[in-house]
Amino acid sequence: MSKANPGFIRRLWRKFWSPAGAVSLGVILVAGFFVGVVFWGGFHWALEMTNTEKFCISCHEMEDNVYAEYQGTVHQNNSSGVRATCPDCHVPKDWGPKIVRKIQASKELYGHFITRSIWTREKFEDHRLVMATREWRRMKSTDSKECRNCHSFDFMDFTQQENRAADNHQIALDEGKTCIDCHQGVAHELPENWQAEYEEMSNQLAAEGNLTLPDGRVVADAKDELNGYLSGSTN
Repeated sequence: MSKANPGFIRRLWRKFWSPAGAVSLGVILVAGFFVGVVFWGGFHWALEMTNTEKFCISCHEMEDNVYAEYQGTVHQNNSSGVRATCPDCHVPKDWGPKIVRKIQASKELYGHFITRSIWTREKFEDHRLVMATREWRRMKSTDSKECRNCHSFDFMDFTQQENRAADNHQIALDEGKTCIDCHQGVAHELPENWQAEYEEMSNQLAAEGNLTLPDGRVVADAKDELNGYLSGSTN
């Protein structure tokens, strides 16, 4: 290798920094950028298309069972008109967990098209406890993250809640409970023997160290307001 006969890397470097090479490299970068934008936009569009209530109930197993149970619940129809649809509760909003959940859903597609594991009402009921436990485990291990997209202890005014709700939410705060610990059957029917299964699942998570419990919160002010409200209501 000499100046008259440079090596491959040196020739490539000179070519890149020649006028023609610089223009070619610029065209490639610009084209790559626009292709990337189009690809990312298409991927995001397809992802969000699978993240709608309409898509969720396109399988008759969901439409005839859990979606039918969801009709008329406070999450579907209420005075404020604010609804929580299937993906609001069952699909994480953060990018990483959302992709993981979508990958896991491929098994559900396999069950729909190949094994037909919950194809009939009878099969669905046979698997209800397993499916419910899977969701309970996911929500408890993340401190009911999907619930907290709308409901947060930090912004609850206990004085405006019914006495029973205010008392239970205060207990949940004091004992570090999460939403799913009390609302296992929200929007859906509870399977038989669910209490024992939930307790066993909770014990397993605790033993595995996979619980994400709420951070300690200072609730003295809320407690004083609540006690004052309850005292006034009993006079």
